[in-house]
Formats: sequence, C-alpha cells, structure tokens
Amino acid sequence: MSRGNANDASGAENLLYLFDRPTEPVFMPKGIKNAIFDVPEDYLVDRYKPLGTQDLFNRFGGEERIPVKKISLPDLSIPLQIGRRENFSLFLPHHRKCASRLIDIFMGMRNLEDFTSASVYCRDRVNPYLFVYALSVAILHRSDTKHLQIPSLCEVFPDKYIDGALFAQAKEESNIVPGEKRIPLEIPMDYTGSDLDIEHRVAYFREDLGINLHHWHWHLVYPNDADPQIVNKDRRGELFYYMHQQIVARYNFERLCNKLGRVRRLINWREEMEEGYFPKLDSLVSSRVWPPRFANSRLRDINREVDQIKFDLQDLERWRDRIFSAIHSGVVVTDDGTSLELTESRGIDILGNIVESSVISVNRNLYGDLHNLGHVAIALCHDPENKNLETFAVMGDTATAMRDPIFYRWHAFIDDLFQEHKNTLPRYTEQQLSFPGIRIKSAEVISEGSTRNTFATFWQKSDVDLSRGLDFTPRGSVFARFTHLNHMPYTFKILVENTSGKPKEGTVRIFLSPKFDERGLPMLYRDQKNLFIELDRFKVQLNAKTTVIERKSSQSGVTIPFEVTFRNLDANRPPDDSPAVDQFNFCGCGWPHHMLIPKGTPEGFPCTLFVMVSDYAEDKIERSRGADCDDAFAYCGIRDSQYPDKKPMGYPFDRQPRTGAGDLARFMTPNMFAQDVKIFFNDRVVTPKTNAQPVRTASLRPNRT
Repeated sequence: MSRGNANDASGAENLLYLFDRPTEPVFMPKGIKNAIFDVPEDYLVDRYKPLGTQDLFNRFGGEERIPVKKISLPDLSIPLQIGRRENFSLFLPHHRKCASRLIDIFMGMRNLEDFTSASVYCRDRVNPYLFVYALSVAILHRSDTKHLQIPSLCEVFPDKYIDGALFAQAKEESNIVPGEKRIPLEIPMDYTGSDLDIEHRVAYFREDLGINLHHWHWHLVYPNDADPQIVNKDRRGELFYYMHQQIVARYNFERLCNKLGRVRRLINWREEMEEGYFPKLDSLVSSRVWPPRFANSRLRDINREVDQIKFDLQDLERWRDRIFSAIHSGVVVTDDGTSLELTESRGIDILGNIVESSVISVNRNLYGDLHNLGHVAIALCHDPENKNLETFAVMGDTATAMRDPIFYRWHAFIDDLFQEHKNTLPRYTEQQLSFPGIRIKSAEVISEGSTRNTFATFWQKSDVDLSRGLDFTPRGSVFARFTHLNHMPYTFKILVENTSGKPKEGTVRIFLSPKFDERGLPMLYRDQKNLFIELDRFKVQLNAKTTVIERKSSQSGVTIPFEVTFRNLDANRPPDDSPAVDQFNFCGCGWPHHMLIPKGTPEGFPCTLFVMVSDYAEDKIERSRGADCDDAFAYCGIRDSQYPDKKPMGYPFDRQPRTGAGDLARFMTPNMFAQDVKIFFNDRVVTPKTNAQPVRTASLRPNRT
C-alpha cells in the first residue's frame, strides 16, 4: 500500500543522493552539492562505529547536511541474506523474496521522514544492487515520492552497461585530471566480439544502452514480486506479453536488415545452444567479471545451495506442457481448484501473469515459474551446482539480459506460447476492423534530408556521465562516449476522407514491417503480422470531409527522448517550488527514441508502412488520467491509470487473419493504408556537438567507426 502524504515532497529529492556512489558509506559527500547525511551513531555499520559520527563528519566535510531522524529500526534479517558483495537477480526466487521484503519495509514507512531514515539505515547494510532496486520501486510507487525521477541505472551501476576495460582509465582520469579538463573515454563499438561471429552483426542492438535501460526500467514499473497492490496494475500480464513481443519483432527486423534469418525459438532444452556470449563486463560491487557462456553449452539441472535454488529441466518442461494444455482447453485452474476461462478479453492478461509467474499468477504451484527459471537455467549453465563458485551470467539480470543472443531465442519461445493462445481466438471480421465512413487516401513519410517515403539512419556518438557510479574516486564528471544507431527526424503525412457527414474521433495506429522474408519473397500475412513493430499511436479529430494529419517522429507514443534516457538529473534541475519542476520530473519507461527505426541497409531496406484509423469511440477508456508518465504508453502504460486503449495490444496484428486474407492486401479494409517505404543506412558517424575535445580510446580493440 502506498504510504505518505503528497504534500511531504519538500525533502523527497534528498533520497536521490542515496543513488550516488552506491558502495561508499552514506556519511560521505553525495551529489554536486557534496551533501552528507547526518546520521545517528546507531546507523553506522559496526566497522565505522569506533570512529564516531563527529570525527567522520569532520574528516569528510560536505557543503550540506541532511538531518536523519532516528526511528525504530526495521528487521533486515531477510534482505541481509544476500551478501553485500554478491550479485543480485530478480529471476532467482530467493532474491525476489528478499527484494519484496525490502520493498514492503520502504512502502510501510508512515511518512517521508521515516522513509528517508529507513533508506539511510539500509543503504550501508544491504546489497547495493538489491537496495537500489527496492528503493527505486518504492520511490515510483509511494505517493510522496512518485514525482521524483530516479537516476539512470547506467550512471549508478555503469558496470552493467559499459566495457570493463574502461574503468581503470576512468579512475586514472578522475584521480589525475581536474574535472573541467577531463575528456570523454570512448567505448569501442566492437568490444564484445567480431564479425567472425555472425551474431555480432546485431550486437549494436543487443548491447545498446538505451534498450537495456528500457528493459530494466520496465521491470521496475512492473515488479513481479511485491505487495499485490503494487504488482496488480491494469493489464499487467498483457503488457508483459506485448512489450516482449515487440522486442522480439524489432530484433528480427534488425536481423533481416543484416542478412540474418529470424531468431530460432529455444524449444529443445536438451540440445546444445550454438550461440556463445562473452560480455566483457566487470562488477564494481563484487570485483568479479561477469561469466561468459561458451558456444555449444547445454542446459542442466540446477542445484545451488548458495542461491537457495534447486530445479530440474523436467520442471520447466512440465510447466510448459501444463500451460499449453490450459491454452488449448481455454481454461486455467486457480489455487482453490476452480476453473478460470481464458476469455477473448482477459485471457492474455491471465496468461501473461502465469508465464512470468508474478505474485498475481492464479496458480504458481501448478503452472510454476517458467519464464524466470528459464532465465536462471541459462544464466547458470556454466556452473549449475556452484562447483566453481561462479555467479550467474548476464541472462540472470534484467539490466543485462538483452545483451545475450540467447535472450531472444528464449523470448521467441515465450512469445510462441502467447501466440498459441492468440491463435485460438476468433479472427477479426471485416466489421470489427472497419471504421464506417472513414477511408485513408494516402500516407507518406517525409524525412529530413531524404526523399519521400524513406527513413534515414546513421551512427551517432553520445556521452554518459559515469561519476555517480565510480566509488572512492575524486569528485567531478567522468564521461564515457559510446556509438549508437540513430535516425533522421521524420513526419508522417496522412490524408483521411470522412464521408459519414459528421466529425469523428479516431485512433491512428502506425506500424512498420519488412516487406520480404529471408529468401527475398513477399511475406504471407501469418508471418508478417508478427514482424510489425509499432511506431506510434494517437488520437485524432476527423473533419466532416477531409483531414490532413501530420505527426512528427518526436511525438511517438512508443518512445522516450534520448535526453530522457541518458541525461544527468543533477544538472540544470529547476527549483523545487518552480512550475518547471513537474515537467522536469517524468518517468523513464519507454523504448529509446534513437532505436525507433531499424538500421536498414545502404541500398535501402524495403518495408511496409501500415497506417490504420480505428473508431476512438470503441477504443477509449473512461479513466482518471495520470499526472505524468504517459508519453510512452504503448509499451509502459500510464501510471495510476488504466491502459488508454480498449483494443488488444498489438491490434490489428494480434490474431490470425480471416479466411481468404492470406496477404496484407486482402486483409486490409478502407480505413487502412499500406505504403512501400525504404530504410537507408548511411555508415557515417555523428559526434556530439557540445564537446569538441579529443577522445581517448578505452582499449586497443578495433573500432569499426
């Protein structure tokens, strides 16, 4: 339950200092103001108690002191079961239990002052990864803190995102060079592998900072193990399905752009996994490297006492078979033995919570923990019995899992479960797809600097500040420069004819898919429908005759802007009492805008742009609109409100076509329009305009740029 009064927000920003330098003691200076928490002596960990608080404050100084109220201290016996220098995984049931308990502690604090005090006390005792996760979830869900924007995880724990070779140079830079004279340290684009491994062709997608931050942040907004009032959000299970379905579709799109076949489902768990992965990541908390997975590794039964987990591959197979059986019978069995129908409207939501195995799964005992323990089995296949004292690999962490090629094979299987259910549903009739009186006459793309009906992509270099995560180093910014895909701004121009005789309201739905398959043949609808990626969705007013709709790429309801994903929240922050502060504080959940358009090819990758206008009267939800966090609703929903579209997520491509509609042309109705477009990739690199300083290379590995 969300505690606290929304009027208590005056000191809420102080909580953000707790994200600064996560393994440094809480009494050391934090943030650009060098603030220190004035803690009671009881709050010091045993190692520092003999030194005394006054002596510590005198030694470390600080321009601002934040008083910390002494409260009745929470019982940390469960969260402390994870060692301070261990890794942390939301996929491990024991770790989820520890996180759930810490979230309950934070959510149970009566007011902001007590919440701050409990957070300060926990910070130096609890595992840093666990602490930051639980604190983030609590901040996002408490009424007195949900206005805050939590820092980007790549600033707090850059070790989860950035070449481990960079940190030695980063510490050298911060120790020797004054802050204003420091130069960005460049992360080579190809630091995890070479194109001798064909899977490396799409490493720019898998290892993109923004994509991995999106996956981590989505699981913050939608935790799967906490108080049911936090977990049980509107259409949560369906969002789990749709967000991951779109990730797989986008990955397949990128693969086709790079002359690779669509990803193969990981369905035979007894055979070798052809793909290997060497992450080149170093943990700054545990001082251990993230384990690799060698090519042709096999999954094995897991029995690790240290992680309090034991299960067999047969368990996964049993849960999979039970879920398939439930799908084809159309009924699931709840905890109390009653039958619950997988209806046309709610079935996918029920199934999503079962497959992910959140606390609102209708029957965890029967349907198990398929999605999470699949991640665990893959993440621990290199040391399933802890014989070598190795921790889990990147598939065991929501912040890093998308880096690994096997993530997409696993989620192709997970999506196949959902598609199995979707294929049992009644097919949309022409009447269900039509919007009487509405016809789209044309739709086109106008990209800056390009010809009509083309998208233009290129490489861009950008900087991210690592200093928040560089513990025990001198203060001041330390920038890493990374290379990522980007696209030129564009505008959709859509001409809609309304012959109904009166104004109408519509929902514009815009999707993009490859036009041809791996063989260069036109796609059948049954294949193409799963490759459509959503680019935008928005409400529109349709005049009585003709309406020209213009929509900029920057307005997309799928993405969050680049500066939202990577900006430093300490810089240029408006005063707390200014009107601008509400606009400054917004949610960070959404697909990164720079990855909205797939890479394409130099000769132009042929695509199908699909535009549909549906009847808003049938789409709208009567709801109390959330105050913020609605810019990227398509994958993330809207905070404190219902999902703003009554249609199934992915509509109209979420079901098999009606009889006779074997290709897209025969599937379409007058309120739809398909336009041939191309994505042209220009192999050029744009460097940051704000920093003309030279760049130091982080390692001697080759850089394709």
